[in-house]
Amino acid sequence: MLIEKNAVAGTLESSDAQVSVEPADELRLNIESVVANQYGRQIKATVLETLSRLGVDKGVITVIDKGALDCTLKARVECAVFRSCDSSEAGIPWGGAVNG
Repeated sequence: MLIEKNAVAGTLESSDAQVSVEPADELRLNIESVVANQYGRQIKATVLETLSRLGVDKGVITVIDKGALDCTLKARVECAVFRSCDSSEAGIPWGGAVNG
């Protein structure tokens, strides 16, 4: 998938994450997290794995994490990417069924 325009998913509430995506010529990942010292590597791995599964290899991805679980991070990344492509809700295989 190609990130075509800026998009955001999620909130800044406790136990959630806000993920924003924007077009770029290379992949850049910015992570800000209240639990970065404990879980920073896992957050990065989860985001990169989700992007890889979606076939995203270019774009600026910004994650502001407030203690979200992995499943929430995956959902927020998926949603932001789909919004950036103007994909409709119909026919989107949410939750790990996307195969690039």
